[in-house]
Amino acid sequence: MSYSTADSLPPVTLDDVRGAQKMLSGVARVTAMEGSRHLTQLVGAPVHLKCENLQRTGSFKLRGAYVRIAGLLPEERAAGVVAASAGNHAQGVALASSLLGVRSTVFMPKGAPLPKISATKDYGAQVRLHGQVVDETLAAAQEYAAETGAVFIHPFDHPDIIAGQGTVGLELLEQCPEVRTIVVGIGGGGLAAGIAMAVKSLRPDVRIVGVQAAGAAAYPPSLAAGHPVAVDNPATMADGIKVGRPGDVPFRIIGDLVDEVRTVSEDELATALLLCLERAKLVVEPAGASPVAALLSDPGAFEGPVVAVLSGGNVDPVLLQRVLRHGMAAQGRYLAVRLRLTDRPGALATLLGVLSAVDANVLDVSHVRTDPRLGLAEAEVELHLETKGPAHCVEVGHALREAGYTVID
Repeated sequence: MSYSTADSLPPVTLDDVRGAQKMLSGVARVTAMEGSRHLTQLVGAPVHLKCENLQRTGSFKLRGAYVRIAGLLPEERAAGVVAASAGNHAQGVALASSLLGVRSTVFMPKGAPLPKISATKDYGAQVRLHGQVVDETLAAAQEYAAETGAVFIHPFDHPDIIAGQGTVGLELLEQCPEVRTIVVGIGGGGLAAGIAMAVKSLRPDVRIVGVQAAGAAAYPPSLAAGHPVAVDNPATMADGIKVGRPGDVPFRIIGDLVDEVRTVSEDELATALLLCLERAKLVVEPAGASPVAALLSDPGAFEGPVVAVLSGGNVDPVLLQRVLRHGMAAQGRYLAVRLRLTDRPGALATLLGVLSAVDANVLDVSHVRTDPRLGLAEAEVELHLETKGPAHCVEVGHALREAGYTVID
């Protein structure tokens, strides 16, 4: 894709991003760049992780929020700001507002994770819970802005937001000047647009690859149509990139500067999150792990050195537990099996002996003896097992059937 054509100038410039970098000095951390030996071996070239999960508030969002709010006129600051978010943008706006002495109100969905609600309050925002989905929350925040005069701080669709996020790209070039490919997750597009603007302005040879969750991938059809297209009912565990429609401002930049947009599955996201935790010792939310998921799904497609941007680490502990089990299952390291056995003394012990013989570690057992589906002398058992890979899962299933157990799919 061409850069800076006469008929399609981007609305954000390199000077804007450099100005944002000066503004953020002493506010946002220059986050670490960590090498990944495992991914390097897989890709066949150096792979580095840009750790925005270690940024203040746990994500890159502070950068754009601070630049946007700092640029408000005195009378706008006096009116306060309002935002809508399920987590990361909420915390970024809350902290940025507190640092700048601006009153902030943040609307969050009623089902937002409690740790994110608590963190947003702790950063100084007044939190209002409204709606079940972000679209309803967004509408409430915009209505509040119209009624009170508070300035609405959009999570991605504003040049100041994009300029702030683009500072990640400037840091990245300083930390890894030899980079050939940058992989970054895309929701509304603010981070990818900012990085693309900063990097392509200085290094047009660097390839920028965006990543979306397959269940919330609005950019591929939008780019094909030439304008933002909404995706109905986006669905993904990666709430940080669960956006139904691209932003108008980032869409223009991404259309011009991002070389490719890929999609990843839920299994790939879960596996990537697990890898970040186990191999890199980094807690990363599913959206933040999306670039790693893209590398894992097609490692030969990326010219190195590669930088994968880990955009955030604000993962709800309950979701983390589910995702880790899902990731282990995708790797054949976790197996849930349900079966029927004769309801007699010692039957469960015999079953556990079969599993022990094939070295399957039992994590949890649920034993049902009374159910209309069961015969008078039957019991149903559900077991959660720790296994050693796909081949071991097959071995466990074969051992159970050889021992005469009926495995229920």
